[in-house]
Amino acid sequence: MTLDTVLQSDRPRLDEPVPSRYALQVGDIDVLVISDGILPISAHVLAHNVEPDILDTWLGEQFLPREVAEWPLNVLVVRSGEQTILVDAGLGMDPNLKLEKAGRLLPRLEAAGIPLESITDVVITHMHMDHIGGLVIGDTHDRMRPDLRVHVAAAEVEFWKDPDFSKTVMPDGFPDALRATAKRFMEQYASKIRTFETEAQIAPGVTAKLTGGHTPGHCVVRVASDGEALTFVGDAIFQVGFDQPGWYNGFEHDPEESERVRVNLLRDFAATREPFVATHLPFPSIYHVAVAGDAFRAVPAVWDY
Repeated sequence: MTLDTVLQSDRPRLDEPVPSRYALQVGDIDVLVISDGILPISAHVLAHNVEPDILDTWLGEQFLPREVAEWPLNVLVVRSGEQTILVDAGLGMDPNLKLEKAGRLLPRLEAAGIPLESITDVVITHMHMDHIGGLVIGDTHDRMRPDLRVHVAAAEVEFWKDPDFSKTVMPDGFPDALRATAKRFMEQYASKIRTFETEAQIAPGVTAKLTGGHTPGHCVVRVASDGEALTFVGDAIFQVGFDQPGWYNGFEHDPEESERVRVNLLRDFAATREPFVATHLPFPSIYHVAVAGDAFRAVPAVWDY
């Protein structure tokens, strides 16, 4: 994968109404943001520790629907040296949930000229199904290379042996789907998983770091080269988290710790001025952060043509 091959690929393009991949460089490292589609979900999952009318007011001010929100689903492909690294794997398809607008990763990888067998490493920010589902559908496992390395925080693997959903507020059906997908993922990839405690260097300039919060083993992935950097934060930051960092998302297994992680990341990004990518921010999901009083302001990065 290079910028030239991604942008000038002669492969047939998917017939899609919106862009689904965005290529950039971080120093000498090639990075590709790919959209896995969108996840329609109750808008009130965005904050369960405030009154519904307060959340409704915020949604209205942001020109967002008050009933069903459409969360973007973004993943990263990173090329460092001889390694091609997939960061998260999208939703896949769970027929019981009827999420027809998501699970687009595999055809979009193909359209970008990235065959599954070219992927040397996968980093999983956490084992929610919208981050691992793409690895467990159809014959995906059989198409991956035999020496594939799957990097997951040890705390995440341990958590999903008996997950605790007591502090979450999820729509019906999701807890069972999350458990089933995590179990299937561990069964299929157990021999390929490489766990780490707090930090792991995946490739030159590519580092996974444990944050916890959203799940006990949630991690972020930082890409750094030649004085430039970009961090993929997974589910540590949602759209509401900038100006309402204290609101609790329904999928957070430890809401208080999630708030601490979120605020610390936002403060760091505001101080360093480094951009980041998040799973559920609008594609291509590359943002800067500015301080705004006691909260923060999201500043979308200008597209690089």
